[in-house]
Amino acid sequence: MPYPMQSRPLVLLGAATLALSLTACGRVSQVGRVPEMTQPESSVEFQAMTSQGYGSQELPDRPDSAASLWTTSQNSLVADRRAANRGDILTVVIEIDDRAEIQNSSGRSRSSADKVSIPSLAGLPQRIDEILPEGASMDELAEAKASSSYKGSGNISRRDKLTLRVAATVVDRLPNGVLRIQGTQEVRVNYEVRELTVSGFVRPSDIGRRNEISYDRIAGARISYGGRGHISDVQQPRYGQQIADIVLPY
Repeated sequence: MPYPMQSRPLVLLGAATLALSLTACGRVSQVGRVPEMTQPESSVEFQAMTSQGYGSQELPDRPDSAASLWTTSQNSLVADRRAANRGDILTVVIEIDDRAEIQNSSGRSRSSADKVSIPSLAGLPQRIDEILPEGASMDELAEAKASSSYKGSGNISRRDKLTLRVAATVVDRLPNGVLRIQGTQEVRVNYEVRELTVSGFVRPSDIGRRNEISYDRIAGARISYGGRGHISDVQQPRYGQQIADIVLPY
């Protein structure tokens, strides 16, 4: 049986209250406990390192090259140690120091004055003045003045600075040879977990001799630096406040 029209607002209010209560229960369960860290075995990086690589161009060793220094494997003293295949690891160097400043100003002014008078016109203004009210005259029939001015200015200043190093894993090698990388890092201090994630696409030729690559050489780079825990929880507004900011028109 459908709910009456009068009871529908109560049903909606009850549903919203239940949803907020369930959310609060999840927050209460974390009281007095340190935030849990994710398991590395469940990440895409671990799967890439434990599964068979794709697109490998490494040549198989000959049976008689087991004791040779010139083998094609990465264990060789002369082999290229840079990441090239699925499961390989490289270091991403993040040194962001961006600054943007925008400043503009505009101004406008305008003034005008109009005056209309008929001092003489075949004697007609004088005859009209005789029948006009006291103080009125055709010599000063109409006079108008107007002026307007506008001035605006704006200023935007922003600076982002971030210096980090994180190990990333090659999770895939595309048909054109470009490597898809992904890296995560978690550090827990007391009741706060600092999270760093980086992902994107790199060319093997952009990887340096030390098996490092700068963030500005990563195409489609996605860098996230944040955290979760008691401090991050306190800095976030409550759910009720967030809903009120959206719903209330003032």
